[in-house]
Parts: sequence; C-alpha cells; structure tokens
Amino acid sequence: MRFFMLMVLLMVNSSLGAQPLVYQGTAGPGKGKHIVFIASDHEYRSEETCPALARILAKHHGFKCTVVFGLNAVGEIQPGANNVPGIEALKTADLMVIFTRFQNWPDDQMQHFIDYLDRGGPIVGLRTATHAFNGIQGDNAKYNNGYSGTNYKDGFGRQVLGEKWAGHYGGNHRQSTRLDIVPEKKDHPILRGVKNMWAQCGGYKAAPLDPSDVLAMAQPLKGMSPDSPANETMPPVPGAWTRSYSGKSGGKKSRVFTSTYGASNDLLSDGYRRLLLNGCLWACGLEDQIKKDLNIQFVGPFNPTWGRGGGRRAAGVKPADLAGWETPIVPLAK
Repeated sequence: MRFFMLMVLLMVNSSLGAQPLVYQGTAGPGKGKHIVFIASDHEYRSEETCPALARILAKHHGFKCTVVFGLNAVGEIQPGANNVPGIEALKTADLMVIFTRFQNWPDDQMQHFIDYLDRGGPIVGLRTATHAFNGIQGDNAKYNNGYSGTNYKDGFGRQVLGEKWAGHYGGNHRQSTRLDIVPEKKDHPILRGVKNMWAQCGGYKAAPLDPSDVLAMAQPLKGMSPDSPANETMPPVPGAWTRSYSGKSGGKKSRVFTSTYGASNDLLSDGYRRLLLNGCLWACGLEDQIKKDLNIQFVGPFNPTWGRGGGRRAAGVKPADLAGWETPIVPLAK
C-alpha cells in the first residue's frame, strides 16, 4: 500500500510538473494572439531563451505565450529530452517559436507539430532549429535533418526554415559574432529600431534556400566582446532571414523568420533581442505595430548561463518553477 501511494504521488507530481508554462498578457498589439515556444536543445540554453522572450512578449505586448520544454520522466526540464508535454497547445497557436535540436518525439506529440505545419502556421526558428529533428523513423522521417528523399529534401530545417545543419563558422566561446543589417533591407519592419546586434555564439555556415530574404549578415569576430575585430579570413554569412512556406492544402504562403543565433546569452544584446521580438510580431502579421522603441526590457530576473559554458542551472527545475513574472529564469538547481 505504501508503495502504491508513493507511485500515485509521483504520478501526480509528474503530471503537475509537465503542465505547460503560460504567461498571459493583458494589453498590447498581441492581445488575442497565442505564441507557443518549444524549447529542447542540448547546448544553447533554449530553456532560458524561450521563457525570457515569452515574458517580454506577454507582459509588454499582450500576447498569450505558452512554453513547452523537453522534460524527463518526473516532469523536470531536461535539455534535449525527446518528450515535450503540452505541445498540443499548437492547436490554438498563431505563431510557433521553435528552438530544438535533433529531436525524436513520440508519434502523438509529433503529430501536433505536423498538424501545425499542415495548416500553414507562421514560424520563428532559432539556432539549432535548422536541425530540429533526427532519428525519426517511418512516415515522419522526412522531417529529419538531412533527409535524402526528393519529396522533402534535407528535412524540415531546409524546406521550411531555409537551412539544415551546415557546420560551425567560428568557434563557440572563442569567437563571437557581429550581425550587420543588409543595407538594402534597412527598411524591413523586422529591422525597425534595430542596431548594434551582437551574439556571443560562433556562427553557422548558413546559405538559406531560395527564395529567402536575408536581413542581416553574420561576421565572425576574433574575440568575445562586441568590439572585437572582425576575422578577416571569414567573410560574413547570412545570420537572419525571412521566407515562406505553404501548408498541406497549398495556396496562401505563411511567414517564416529564421536566425542562426539565439543562445541565452545572445539575448543580452539589446539589438539582437529587438530583432527577435520584431521577428515574432512580423511573423504574426503585426508589422504595422512594430515601433522602433518597442519595449524589449526583461521581465523578472534573467540569469543566462550559456556564456560561461559548462553546467546549466535547470537541473531539478520544473516548468512551474518559472511561473509568474518575477521567478528567476532559471532558478538555481535544486
């Protein structure tokens, strides 16, 4: 009996820990719009990036923001875990922000993602989302990074976001990146108010699939500060772009914004953070609401850990531990 009660308690706690994290905005251009963030990568701290962006968009701009994470069996955030409870929130999403790496979800979870693509929902993809899936078998294998079939060449990343895993272009924790606006694109709504973009991540060798509209070029630097000199042996490559795709029925094109950056410490750059927020509004069709002084201030304590390398803070943390506006993102390990 004692063992039975313990198992029941464990299942209840696990269920509670697996509930999606929701930040409910009340006023702003995003009122009535629902954004779903999917965070499960192995390296770049998507579990820090996604809730931080979600809070800003909800608190300052009125969106309802749901964040789902890779979780372990007891409902704790486990970066890179192939289990994202709550992804059914995509049923009512007006925008999906995906920041995953080499995922292989259970079929029922994957189906919610496929249904979203089939209906042509707008998408923002960050960093490793270019290689979001790997190891999927059967009919859904086409979403894998580098899929060889001609019906969906190179998988979700290449076909929808515009790029698959293309290799590093600048060493992480040794070479940061300056992102420079393409002069001809300076009037694009996503670039409104954006300046001095810097990412602590090293680059990716991106060459987005045509047709794509490159907004910013990524210049690898020789050091880890915004004023580090450019690495003259490494010409700039695309670092942020827009494109479109069609759902299963074809017809109307849906908006896609992709950036090969987005590690949690990248958000410390006001310019880059503004780019991502503008990208979300644009993808939602709210480009007329993008102002050059859009509020981009963090909501509550933000403790990004990617920049220091090594361990993360998320061990033992459940989504509920990030609820509200003032809980740390993310709390110290339990």
